[in-house]
Amino acid sequence: MQNDPPYTGFFDLQVNGFVGVDFQQPDIDHAAMTRAVDGLLAHRTDRILFTLITDKIDSLCAKLANIEKFCAADPKIARMVVGYHIEGPYMSPLPGFHGAHDPALMKAPDTGEFEMLQEAAKGKIRLITIAPEQPNSPEFIKYITDRKVVASIGHSDADDRQIDEAIAAGLSMCTHLGNGMPVQMHRHENIMQRLLARDELYAAFIPDGIHIPGGVFQNYIRAKPRDKVIFTTDCMSAAGAGPGRFRIARFEVDVGADGVVREPGKPNFAGSSLTMDAGVENIRKFLGWNEAEIHEACSTRVATSLGLE
Repeated sequence: MQNDPPYTGFFDLQVNGFVGVDFQQPDIDHAAMTRAVDGLLAHRTDRILFTLITDKIDSLCAKLANIEKFCAADPKIARMVVGYHIEGPYMSPLPGFHGAHDPALMKAPDTGEFEMLQEAAKGKIRLITIAPEQPNSPEFIKYITDRKVVASIGHSDADDRQIDEAIAAGLSMCTHLGNGMPVQMHRHENIMQRLLARDELYAAFIPDGIHIPGGVFQNYIRAKPRDKVIFTTDCMSAAGAGPGRFRIARFEVDVGADGVVREPGKPNFAGSSLTMDAGVENIRKFLGWNEAEIHEACSTRVATSLGLE
């Protein structure tokens, strides 16, 4: 792939599915992956971290091995899937924090499990989302970051001491900041305020105007150093596919004309149906950024945050 042209599109570090293809399913075939890649390219995204959410470790390994099989056989898929984002099971099981993830599977991180996952991924796990309040988190964070894997905080209610310890161990990012937390929290002592104050951490935001309303979105971005702001869709299989009923892992979800993804009968969001090109229009509308600023936060800075310049 040394003679491939340079990447010029968007780099989305959290993609759970696309155009009806749920990346959480164990039996994705080559045709489905090709359809997802073509859909991403049509929306100007040319690099992703293929994202797997909370599951049993052996199931995650099987899914990683399946996609690696396609990457080895098809340069087009390999060029799109530059790595993997593992979002869970090392996160908080508490109500309001676990989101659409299965709290029964949440657990303390384990370096042996990480090695199993990384072997299945052929060394391409680039990012792991973790709740630092889980036991042994600092040791785990140091272990994976020493191996060039980014540790990101998400679905967490870590206190300041736990965040300090995680940063000292190598934590460098916040996963979909502003989400994965209860609707109601203490107005001052809450995870959002703690993380907004951490200038050293990259913060990934979902610019759909749904997960974070426009005015709140503006305030959050102002609270972070500009060079630490990046954007992601956190999209699932409904992205690029329109309204309807879709799957994400074991859940069926409904997507209305408003683009909101919800479990039937529940108020919680379950990922997004956002595409990066639509997200860019929202960034332009909410923040007034120019094209160079947008491209930096949606592409080159994402690569920098992952050590993939």
